[in-house]
Amino acid sequence: MSKGKQKKNNQKIFKGFALVPSRWQRVNEYVFEGVTNLVVENLGKKGLKYFPFMFALFTFVLLSNLYGLIPFSFTTTSIIVLTLILALTMFGGCLLILVKGHKSHALLSFLPGGTSLGLSFLLVPIEIISYAFKPLSLGVRLFANIIAGHTLLKVIGGFSWALIQKGGVFFLTHLVPLGILVVLIGLELGVGLIQAYVFLVLSMIYLREAIYLH
Repeated sequence: MSKGKQKKNNQKIFKGFALVPSRWQRVNEYVFEGVTNLVVENLGKKGLKYFPFMFALFTFVLLSNLYGLIPFSFTTTSIIVLTLILALTMFGGCLLILVKGHKSHALLSFLPGGTSLGLSFLLVPIEIISYAFKPLSLGVRLFANIIAGHTLLKVIGGFSWALIQKGGVFFLTHLVPLGILVVLIGLELGVGLIQAYVFLVLSMIYLREAIYLH
C-alpha cells in the first residue's frame, strides 16, 4: 500500500479526533476528572463501579440547570416532580444497595451506637422518619434554588421589556434592569454549577452510608 493511501485511511480512522485537545474536549476532561476524584474521595475504590451513574447524574442536572438560561427555553429542574423523582430514584438505589450488601444488619444504620434498649424504641422511629425525609429535602433543595433564581430573571426581563414597549423616556430607563439582568445571568451560571455539585455530593454521601453502613 502506498504512503498516500495509508495516510488517507488513517485520516478516515481518526476523523473527528485531534492530537491537541480542543477547548470543548478539555472541558469534558475536566468534568470527567473532577467527578472521578469526588467518587474516589467519597466512596473509595468500592464506589468506582458507581461512577457512570454519578457522572450521568451530574451531567444531567448541570445541563438542565444551564439550559434554562437560554432565551425562550425551559428549566426542567424547576419542576419539583422531576427533582423529587431524581432524589427518590437515588434513594431507592441506595436502599437496595444497603439491604443487598448488609441484609439484616442494615437495620443497624437506624440505631445509633451505644443506645440502650429503652431509648432504641424512641430513636429508631425518629431515624427512620429522618431517613425518609432525606430524598424530599434533596429534591426540594434543587428545585427551590433553581426556580428562585430563574423566576427573578424572568421578572426583571419582563420589567425591562415593559419599559421598552412604553417607549419615550421609559425606553432609556430599561437599560438599568437590563444591566442587572446580565449580572444575574452570570450569577445563575454559578448557581447552576454549584447546585449540580451539591446534588452530586449529597447523593454520594447517602450512597456511602449505604455501602459502608455508617
